[in-house]
Amino acid sequence: MAGHEFFEPADRKRPVADPTAAEPLAAEEARPTCDPAFKHGVVVGFDGSTSSERALAYAIGMAHRSRAGLIIVHVANRLPTTVWAGCEPPVFVDVPDHRTEVLGLELACAEYLAEVPWILVERGGDICHELEEVGREYEADAIVVGSTHGIVGRIFGSVAGRLAKRAKRPVIVIP
Repeated sequence: MAGHEFFEPADRKRPVADPTAAEPLAAEEARPTCDPAFKHGVVVGFDGSTSSERALAYAIGMAHRSRAGLIIVHVANRLPTTVWAGCEPPVFVDVPDHRTEVLGLELACAEYLAEVPWILVERGGDICHELEEVGREYEADAIVVGSTHGIVGRIFGSVAGRLAKRAKRPVIVIP
């Protein structure tokens, strides 16, 4: 089974329940439930980079060996406005990220994903937080990420390093 699914970013506002409704929770937007095929699956961070492609390859093998689903997570860009405005505390602006659609189409055509059930989840925000949140929602057995190379990772700390320190489930870093 191969396919992909797009979720709304977690930081979007959800409608508030109507206080005049007979059942207060009935008016609330239902949170999508986790498909049992992906519960206890493998979460992998993917952005199309070389290191994330290696992480995806490892995660596919891991999901295949454990007969679990694969949850591919792409975290959309959010840029701090403090870079331009110089104000505190930092405010984040959502930047339209059409990369998720392109990645979804590329993954849908990929033959190497045919051996495992998979979904593509889009989120917006901090990469570490969102990967851990998706892992929690799906009760993932592990989170797989690629290592960060370059000056940005050295200055700000790599996603893999930050995630390994804060995650409540195993984190596998692929070089």
